[in-house]
Amino acid sequence: MSLLFPAILFSQTSGKVIKVSDGDTITILLKGNKQKKLRLADVDCPENGQAFGKNAKQFTSGQVFGKTVKFTETSTDRYGRSIAKVYYDKDKYLSKELIKAGMGWWYFSYSKDNSLGKLQQKAQQNKIGLWQDVHAMAPWDYRKMKREQSKNKKIEASKAQTKTNKAV
Repeated sequence: MSLLFPAILFSQTSGKVIKVSDGDTITILLKGNKQKKLRLADVDCPENGQAFGKNAKQFTSGQVFGKTVKFTETSTDRYGRSIAKVYYDKDKYLSKELIKAGMGWWYFSYSKDNSLGKLQQKAQQNKIGLWQDVHAMAPWDYRKMKREQSKNKKIEASKAQTKTNKAV
């Protein structure tokens, strides 16, 4: 373990948070005025159109906007965004704070940190944040539902167009 520790410190970068897109996506200003969009590792927050989406964005903004944070990139997502573990106020882990505050789900499909699952359970039991809503829907289920609705609208529009063409 001690051999890995220096590598982790070496790969850590810092920058100032200049934008919060939603609860789990921030933009950092790096040296040389370069911007980098980061998707937070280990957590998935409600989407902006979803219940508690604005709350999650406000929480993230309140925690890190305008602050210099440290981050370690872990991978990239399918949109090319860097997935990163973001730390602020010395040693606070942003994803952990979001889950603890009931502002996001532990993204168990992409995270191996079981302690975050325990924090989520605690938030659920105490009905903290989004867990006050008995109908709370995981963001991945919400996105899937939206894709299905969009697909169904296209099918209906196609059927309506076909009927219009036959009538002409």
